[in-house]
Amino acid sequence: MERLGTGIGWRPEIADAVERMPGIDWVEAVAENVCPGHLPDSLRRLRERGVTVVPHGVSLGLGGADRPDAGRLTALAERAEALGSPLVTEHIAFVRAGGPLTASPHLEAGHLLPVPRTRDVLDVLCENIRIAQDALPVPLAVENIAALIGWPGEEMTEGQFLYEVADRTGVRLLIDVANLHTNHVNRGEDPSKALAELPLEAIAYVHVAGGFERDGVWHDSHAHPVPRPVLDILTDLASRFSPPGVLLERDENFPAPAELEHELSTIRRALEAGAVDRVKAELRAAAGTASGGRGDALFAARAGAARREAAGGVGSGHLVQTGAERQEGARRVTGGAGSGTGASRPGNETGTAGATRPADETGTAGATRGAFGRPHQEDVDGARQRLALAQAALLSALVAGTPVPEGFDRVRVGVQARALAAKRADVVAKVAPELPVILGDGYRTAFLGYAQTHPMTSGYRRDALSFAEHLLSAGHPGDTGARRELREWWLERSGPAPRSRRPAHRLALATRRVLSRR
Repeated sequence: MERLGTGIGWRPEIADAVERMPGIDWVEAVAENVCPGHLPDSLRRLRERGVTVVPHGVSLGLGGADRPDAGRLTALAERAEALGSPLVTEHIAFVRAGGPLTASPHLEAGHLLPVPRTRDVLDVLCENIRIAQDALPVPLAVENIAALIGWPGEEMTEGQFLYEVADRTGVRLLIDVANLHTNHVNRGEDPSKALAELPLEAIAYVHVAGGFERDGVWHDSHAHPVPRPVLDILTDLASRFSPPGVLLERDENFPAPAELEHELSTIRRALEAGAVDRVKAELRAAAGTASGGRGDALFAARAGAARREAAGGVGSGHLVQTGAERQEGARRVTGGAGSGTGASRPGNETGTAGATRPADETGTAGATRGAFGRPHQEDVDGARQRLALAQAALLSALVAGTPVPEGFDRVRVGVQARALAAKRADVVAKVAPELPVILGDGYRTAFLGYAQTHPMTSGYRRDALSFAEHLLSAGHPGDTGARRELREWWLERSGPAPRSRRPAHRLALATRRVLSRR
């Protein structure tokens, strides 16, 4: 099995700094931002040095009602192969809704949204994960997400839900401790309880990130330093087992490299503290076999080993199965990660410890199970239909202004809707940086006004073009020169001619033209 160690999220803005950072064992790259045939030079150099690169997907939508798109799965597989990755990761989330299952317009969230923790959803999610596992050349790990809103009528805690997912499919887990903190603030969930319910042996690696609190709501921004409560959850996790890998995520508002290195050092200290706590607990349990000075010497030796383990990254626990092992684990009647380990199932909704899983049970109502302990296909299809309607109703309220579905917190839905619109404006400004230059200070106001009546139905690049079309059709912007620049920009990207290979040059020209009008 492979140990990942300590890593950092690779982003183009900090690529040079990441290459120079000491003690970086591996990096994670957003899969959708990597082109297999044209890998960034920085990633190629890291790979040549032996640094592991893991592609991290954000658009598959495994928690959605639809089956995973074959084209997206192929693209993720291509990136894993191009990067020589030992595994790929995605999220337990839905990112789009509508379409044939609901006979309603297709909508894109542009963001990771939570799924309801119900048995219906569990059946759909597990089938989607199995489809993805069969299509990918390496093992898959799925991540818990941060949520501003909660679904009414949930049947499981987060820990129980993740246990079931891993147990039924053999999928690995990517545990984001910052997301556990987010859900603690926003949904009142106990991070320690969630950790106690997880199948620790299924964890592939851990994410750590920062955020900020505003008006009692925690925003998982990935643009701020890692706060103490998140580090405390990491220490709690490390006190229970030694994670095979830990990674710092930072997506924007990048600080100086020295600050990132300091954060990595802080993460290592949090791991070390957890490792020492784990050794103390083990020694207390073994107190009957050692006493007096011998016990002190044993503690000193084990504590030193724990510190060395943390300083070297993280523990060597098992991470990657071979393809044959993964396929076999996913098909066992008893499910993957917990099979044969003797691990106890999380308890009922109150979180009490449950009995060890019987060998012939897979988790939900046995009467609905088909061959190999899986639900009957017609039951899963029915669950897909119900989930599709529920997700379409919620996403429509978030991005199209339709009424908030019954049972949801209307204030929180409003907060989420504004957050989605703000993120949409920010991402469009990144993928089409000429637009804020052409429109100047009016860009954000104009885009947010557009977003209120034009839900996103495709990717961000298409969204940028649609925004420009909207402005031009309405005779905006008012400045003739700016409108001409916007029209030229739109024609260049929407016409049959290939896009220029000099984006920096285009941006400089647009900036020069805008300045010349002042």
